Amino acid sequence: MPRIVVVGQAFKGSLSAADVARALGEGVAAAGALPTVIVGSDGGDGLLDAIAPPRRTVHRVCGPLGDPVEATVGWLDAETAVIESRLACGVALLPWERRDPERTTTRGVGELLVAVGAAGATRAIVGLGGSATMDGGLGAARAWGWRATDGDGQDLPDGGGALPRLHALEPGTATVAITALADVRNALLGRRGAAVYAKQKGATLAVAARLMDGLEVLVRRAARWGGPALASRAGAGAAGGLGFGLLCFAGATLEPGAAWILDRADFDAAIQGAEGVVVAEATFDRTSLAGKLTGEVLARARAAGVPVVVVTPRPLIRPRGVTVVGRRGRWRPADVAAMARRAVEGWRRLPGP
Repeated sequence: MPRIVVVGQAFKGSLSAADVARALGEGVAAAGALPTVIVGSDGGDGLLDAIAPPRRTVHRVCGPLGDPVEATVGWLDAETAVIESRLACGVALLPWERRDPERTTTRGVGELLVAVGAAGATRAIVGLGGSATMDGGLGAARAWGWRATDGDGQDLPDGGGALPRLHALEPGTATVAITALADVRNALLGRRGAAVYAKQKGATLAVAARLMDGLEVLVRRAARWGGPALASRAGAGAAGGLGFGLLCFAGATLEPGAAWILDRADFDAAIQGAEGVVVAEATFDRTSLAGKLTGEVLARARAAGVPVVVVTPRPLIRPRGVTVVGRRGRWRPADVAAMARRAVEGWRRLPGP
């Protein structure tokens, strides 16, 4: 029986990463192959499912527009917490008509970091992705003592819209060591910076331009703490600049989330001797190849000489050498399983080892 590695990730607003991975495995098994199932994430949606922490806690923190939200935190052990930033500041927490990146804040993420520190954590793994924010992580930093003031010495309101008025920063102190997992490679500034994702957070072109002006001001005001150099780091633009904020205001380590998750899952070992890989993603487009999980899976499988099928409800690109299987629409787990079965059965023959 041929062995197929399957990698499932969340279909945002529809299916969890665990649901997708389970359905992929069922479809591959129905096609007569043996599935090796990996629950995946690139640091955004599904991080807790992918890591599968043995303990979870729930904390009441500031939501993206200031209203309180209940956010779940995972614990790998008594000193290591896992945070999905989107659970405190994500677009999924807001209907489209309420998305306003000039007002939304990452303060809740900072409050989660303070809370886990108070609960005994010395280290936090923070997944970046799916945010509704463009505040450069300054909201989060305020939760552990950073102060942002305007030219009159008054505290700035939360949100990226206030950043053009930023005059001075006063430092605070983070209480936990942070590893941030970026779901994209974008730096903070420039045309290919955080602005790329402003539209999905509710920004018009004019609003996006103002937000980027504000992030440039933030970087200049943070020069004392290495702001300009940190802003150019790959992943600094993740989550509307939360990647930059954790680097600059907390001394975090920033890593590619997809690579971190696949390494943890021993993906490279799993594909040795496998006949193929099936990976599912809700939207397969050019951004999939720019630091996201599907792109990392494709690169590693290609390097190992293992063929890949992408199963997707939105097949917007078809890269050379990659089989893409899908149809438009909102999928249930049964649809994922059916497409995975079709993917395996559709190979003219299962490739040799």
